[in-house]
Amino acid sequence: MSRTQQATPPRTLADQLRRWPDERLLGLLRSRPDLATPAPHDSAQLASRAATRSSIQRALDGLDRLELSVLDALVVAGQTSRDEIVSLVHADAGRTRRALDRLLDLALAWEAPGGLRALSGVAECLRGGVASGVSGLRPASTDRPDDETVRARLESVSPAARALLEHLDAHGGEGTTGSARRTVTPAEATTPVEELIAHRLLLPRESGTLLLPGEVGLALRGGRTTREPQDVVPELATTSRPVELVERTAAGAAFEFVRRVELVLDHWGLAPPAVLRGGGLGVRDLRLLARELHVDEPAAGLIVEVASAAGLLAEGVDAEGDACWLPTDTFDVWAGQATAERWASVARAWLDSTRLTSLIGTRDAQGRAWNALAPDLSGVLAPEARRMALEALATLSPGEALATGTGTPSLVARVVWQRPRRPGFRADLVAAAVDEAAALGLTGAGALSEAGRALLAGDVGAAAAAIGPHLPSPVDHVLLQADLTAVAPGPLETEVARSLHLVADVESRGGATVYRFTPGSVRRAFDAGWSAAEVHEFVTSVSRTPVPQPLSYLVDDVSRTFGTVRVGHAEAFLRADDEAALTELLHHPKAASLGLRRIAPTVLVSTTPVDLLLPRLRELGAAPVVEAADGTVRVARRDLLRARRPRERRTPAAAAAREEATVTSVVSAVRAGDRVADSRPQAPATTTTPSGALAALREAVEAGDTVVIGYVDNQGSSGDRVVDPIRVEGGQLTAHDHRSDDTRTFAVHRITSVRTVG
Repeated sequence: MSRTQQATPPRTLADQLRRWPDERLLGLLRSRPDLATPAPHDSAQLASRAATRSSIQRALDGLDRLELSVLDALVVAGQTSRDEIVSLVHADAGRTRRALDRLLDLALAWEAPGGLRALSGVAECLRGGVASGVSGLRPASTDRPDDETVRARLESVSPAARALLEHLDAHGGEGTTGSARRTVTPAEATTPVEELIAHRLLLPRESGTLLLPGEVGLALRGGRTTREPQDVVPELATTSRPVELVERTAAGAAFEFVRRVELVLDHWGLAPPAVLRGGGLGVRDLRLLARELHVDEPAAGLIVEVASAAGLLAEGVDAEGDACWLPTDTFDVWAGQATAERWASVARAWLDSTRLTSLIGTRDAQGRAWNALAPDLSGVLAPEARRMALEALATLSPGEALATGTGTPSLVARVVWQRPRRPGFRADLVAAAVDEAAALGLTGAGALSEAGRALLAGDVGAAAAAIGPHLPSPVDHVLLQADLTAVAPGPLETEVARSLHLVADVESRGGATVYRFTPGSVRRAFDAGWSAAEVHEFVTSVSRTPVPQPLSYLVDDVSRTFGTVRVGHAEAFLRADDEAALTELLHHPKAASLGLRRIAPTVLVSTTPVDLLLPRLRELGAAPVVEAADGTVRVARRDLLRARRPRERRTPAAAAAREEATVTSVVSAVRAGDRVADSRPQAPATTTTPSGALAALREAVEAGDTVVIGYVDNQGSSGDRVVDPIRVEGGQLTAHDHRSDDTRTFAVHRITSVRTVG
């Protein structure tokens, strides 16, 4: 390309993209990945795709308040220079220029022959979304007067007219004419509205409305698009916290979260909850889980959601073939790892998860409750909100933390400044991310821990190494007490904890976990195949205090009654050497519904199936065991159920590498397409393919060109129309038709060709 060609401004955005170096084009595709799928044929199709409404909306969602304000100033000014944009935006000049450069790199603005201009469609998308940084001003009139003329007109109107103008500017810039005359001279004006119309400070429209021109709004605001500065980033409200306190608090929360995940999956491996018909976990099951873990329901929902995101929990089937929530086979490997490694894996899963756990228990617009693990409880903005919240915390120096009460709102305000569009939804996500990060142990006492910083940087190994020294050391003993309780003075080793959970019930959790021995809990160990001697040996081996006599008596008493009654199939039969035990059951006032009948002094039969009879007998105080056909006693722990791990999700590093390979190949394809396009004859410039027609029409919109389209009307007649394209959206071309001298819409699929004029 010659120097003369380089100095010539590009006629369209496609021309500009053709001149970009590969590195800049790669940056565009990295920032707007939707443009790369599927790969565009050439720069013309890439420019056409960049101008679609959906792509522009996604790009705008990634801009901060200053960048949106600069883009809005471009829309208001029309085609203009860099210096004028800097003067229009209420912000530091250097920051404004950097924001303008980013908008150009994102292809949301381009260097047209008449100066910088926003991409077509940007104005509509800006007005359609709720975003700070958007001034609300309309584009300046094409035949606008100069700034001195506008200021002179403002100075010549009455105070009442000026006040009315200020009011309209503050409330959308639009009003109604009412009874005011629309064609009057300044001398004939009798009302403030007529006065403003006469001085052309308000423009009447056919619909009876009055519009405030963009140049008048700029003059009212002192030559700026906004009255307030747009580059002031909200400060975080902070306080001082010892670094050691932050690390210890984060490690304690991390340990508790890992322990609760293990407890949930251990329990559900034996008694899994059912999967709802529409997917998800039932409210009753979540409530029971919260009660067992001694947490509230939102915390229980976070635990199961993170376990699912980490691949430790998935849908499976139980012994009867019913769908239920089961631990995956990965859980057994995970449970054998060190606590720090287990925490790092679940924390990373939370950071990358799209699940909206904060919505669990709330209701949607139709009044339906959001269930945990529901398939549609996800959002693409969740990972970004979590990372932005943690990145804001990472800017704090060691010893600084969010202030109590005001810290989280200030963090939300900063993230909303960075992503102003849809501020209410983002604010909720950020506030939830702060709470969830504290529950998982990425933060402690309002500050980001060292492990959290490492995890945010993507180094899982460093995160595990950072949190390891601060985790409480596991203990292998408990302290038995005379009231049939055992106190674990710290986190128990995995095998000790599992055995203790089998023989005792958790009474309270905290710094020290309290377990209580009951007849039911001891019977549970016997049901799993333990003998009385094994229970005595276990409690003796794990206790640092002498075994209290009441506990020994409890184990022996349950052992004497355990297996006294044996249940078989008759539907069921009951056999016992002790006739008195059977007589007591037969005449029990609550046993009438069991259908018991004595057929021998030591044998009863029942019409109730065994699976129903066993729990009913236990409710009556008996401790029956199942007798096999050969007369032996069947005592065994229930089988552990497992589900297959869901398909492995790509790690962030693998996803980034795949994306980089994709954009590199797309750049090569675009360059090849441009070479093919350059090799074609330049005249006549006619496009007949659907994708080529769309690209040509969008180019004409950007360049303001007149084109001739071949169009098939409703009667099937084909003809040429000379039009000035205005907008291409939703399969419709909006253009000024030279034949009818009016703005019309044309169905794109009826356009057979597009030919440039001149």
